[in-house]
Amino acid sequence: MEENSRSSVVVKIDFDGREYSLEAGKFAKFANGAVMVKYDDTMVLVTAVASENERTDIDFLPLQVEYREKSSSAGKIPGGFFKREGKPTDREILAARLIDRPIRPMIPKSWRYETQIIATVFSSQPDIDPDTLGMVGASAALMISDIPFNGPISEVRVGKINGQFKVNPTLDELKISDMDLTVAGSDTSIVMVEGEAKEISEDDFLLALQFAHEKIRQLNALQRELAQLISKPKRPYLEIQYPEELVNLIENTIKEDIENYIHTVTSKQERKEWRNQFVQKALETAVQNFGEREGYAEFNFEMAVANIVNEIEKKAMRRMILEEGRRFDGRGLKDIRPLHCEVGLLPRTHGSALFVRGETQALCTTTLGTKEDEQIFDGIFPVYTSRFMLHYNFPPYCTGEVGKLTGVSRREIGHGNLAERALKNMIPEQDVFPYTIRVVSDILESNGSSSMATVCAGSLSLFDAGVPMKKAVAGIAMGLIKEGDKVAILTDILGDEDHLGDMDFKVAGTADGITACQMDIKIEGLSIDIMKMALEQARQARLYILDVMNATISKPRDDISPYAPRFTSIKIPTDMIGLVIGPGGETIRSIAKETNTSIYIEEDGTVQIASSCKEDNLKAAQMIESLVRKPEVGDVYKGEVKEIREGLGAIVEFLPKKTGLLHISHIDHKKINKISDILAVGDKIDVMLIEITADGKYKLSRKALLPKPAQATYTRTPNYPPNPRPRP
Repeated sequence: MEENSRSSVVVKIDFDGREYSLEAGKFAKFANGAVMVKYDDTMVLVTAVASENERTDIDFLPLQVEYREKSSSAGKIPGGFFKREGKPTDREILAARLIDRPIRPMIPKSWRYETQIIATVFSSQPDIDPDTLGMVGASAALMISDIPFNGPISEVRVGKINGQFKVNPTLDELKISDMDLTVAGSDTSIVMVEGEAKEISEDDFLLALQFAHEKIRQLNALQRELAQLISKPKRPYLEIQYPEELVNLIENTIKEDIENYIHTVTSKQERKEWRNQFVQKALETAVQNFGEREGYAEFNFEMAVANIVNEIEKKAMRRMILEEGRRFDGRGLKDIRPLHCEVGLLPRTHGSALFVRGETQALCTTTLGTKEDEQIFDGIFPVYTSRFMLHYNFPPYCTGEVGKLTGVSRREIGHGNLAERALKNMIPEQDVFPYTIRVVSDILESNGSSSMATVCAGSLSLFDAGVPMKKAVAGIAMGLIKEGDKVAILTDILGDEDHLGDMDFKVAGTADGITACQMDIKIEGLSIDIMKMALEQARQARLYILDVMNATISKPRDDISPYAPRFTSIKIPTDMIGLVIGPGGETIRSIAKETNTSIYIEEDGTVQIASSCKEDNLKAAQMIESLVRKPEVGDVYKGEVKEIREGLGAIVEFLPKKTGLLHISHIDHKKINKISDILAVGDKIDVMLIEITADGKYKLSRKALLPKPAQATYTRTPNYPPNPRPRP
């Protein structure tokens, strides 16, 4: 522990070879809690502020979490016209969710003061991802504040490199890692997991969590050390407790109805209608019995009754599952809802698929593009691109509701990212399949695990598009009901089971291993044995779903859609790249324009040519090959007359940007008095390269390709000497 002259407190430890420190009392002192987290040269300031006035009109925790990365933290100036940070990027939203999800369950549900946590990256070391520091800082800021908080909790990233687990691996290490898992937890349990992997086994997944938990405990101890030195007394707040007489009245009024309803009503819409009837019935009874009683004058009956009914339903549902092994829709604990798959539904898309699981529908499309369609990321890390992206849409009609379409929600960004991570490691490398790939998932109906339905539909649509994926991928959502020693693990949970249960555990993967996961646990004390059971149950479900998917389409189509761009690849010498590109890109642009193609040149000389027409690709390839072709004596070329020089010859361009002299004596076999009688500027003629001079000039011949004139035949009269004149 250190203290400086400004009364700040710093605690630090050596964390896997790097210094990890928490500093409080120096920055943002008006906040209820503020902590600067420093890990090597990366510094993240996290503040926690709660309003002074309690909200009595809401029945939820009013918590807002924001995460921002300053461009200056990496020594960069933001792009764009205004040159300043704007709305949060997808990366910042995903990082905020990694803070929100483990923090939210640790703040009491009865806390009704608007609370805001803001994590700001002020210094960024290029090889460290600062997102996990934001969550540790959020917990530490709450620990030292007056805001009630059941912490500490900490978060780390885990990789596996060359068979060894690594905590907070560098960005370069993550590129070769078998997994990229973000794990949050308290001293006793894991509370959140999210990440991707390269088909790891369930055993490896559990070992990674155990490794992460050891590191998490170290950071929790660091937070406790800080809180002991500088924390404030916790602010008192009122636990929300409804009058026992009101709870008993409502329970006696609807208990029998709810027992009947949870055993007979199986569809989501019917349950919604029945639930509304229960609430209305209970509300009328409550107002009739207590509306005029003393102490109930300003009582919010509507909110109270809705919460009491929800709690009664929750208890009834959990009892039915634990004691009867029966679920809302009549299934057993391990049963999967009816599955249905279709591909090729949308004829003008490059690939399409519909995946239906019970009352959840995902319609996915796959679109193939070129290199210019790659997504560019320009943030605190060096600029990079991605050639695979997945976007998830959750329109209001999928739950039978009316809502505004005002842009992409944080939930949509989070679900899309999870599905993308599930599929990305099965996408072929660029040298195998040079396309940029975009998958779009539109949820048409939602009753549980639409993100995992997106994984299944996305895999099917990629197969339908002819993308040579390494393997098919499926996903399943698992749930948990736990009361004391009684445990029930649920396969393929409904939306209600997610809401009323203790765990939402999404697992995606191939037949050979896990490719992505997301787990949120709402209770303490979840053992490794329970997680092992859940993973095995998820594996069995995943294999079953893959069998159904494979019955629809078991491998990628042999060819891509006729509406997708076609690629032609050629190789040119690296020292010729500049020639092909031309001054300011003039040459390559002119070839692309003339052939109606898109052309991309890699540093190794690989040229990718794309268009919707194969013939256009071949034409562009021929033009580029001609451009880089080295002239050789004896080769024949199709040239164009560029200039006539009477008495000397013609200047002919026989290769792009290469000209030679066609001497007058090599134009024709016959004598030519005037070259313009034979040739004109713009004429296309065949010529042969007959000489390359010492100074690199080219000499051409047209005559060498013309048939030789036939030899003239005639009878020659002998030239006898004259007869001597006879003598007289």
